[in-house]
Amino acid sequence: MGIPVLAFCIMPWFAADVTATGTEMEYLKYVLVVVYITAIVFFGALYQAFKLLTYIDKNKAFSELSVKALQNIKRCALTIGGLYVVCMPFLFPMAQADDAPGLVGIPLVITFASIAVAVVAAVLQKLLKHAIDIKSENDLTV
Repeated sequence: MGIPVLAFCIMPWFAADVTATGTEMEYLKYVLVVVYITAIVFFGALYQAFKLLTYIDKNKAFSELSVKALQNIKRCALTIGGLYVVCMPFLFPMAQADDAPGLVGIPLVITFASIAVAVVAAVLQKLLKHAIDIKSENDLTV
């Protein structure tokens, strides 16, 4: 999953062409900054998912480390969604100038997808925390 994001981020010719276009595309510089920041946050979430899978592989799925990894994934997903919501007003002038409604639709899809990931991570975090509490209660009973 990280390879397409990394490929998009290392295309310097794209950024050079965008910054050289003129005043009507001046907003795209800010959008690119948001894209690069979200790429960093995305790789952080990808690392947390890898850690979570490592915990599962080591039979430490029901531990506080897994809960913390899910919490970090939730925070990263909410950060990505929030950054694209902040980015949306910068895209409206460009979308109107080019008559491109897809320019606004793509960040909406990314925002809704990241919110869905955050909700799933929050639900799994709560279920895992509840399962850990039940497990510790049963360990104390025996």
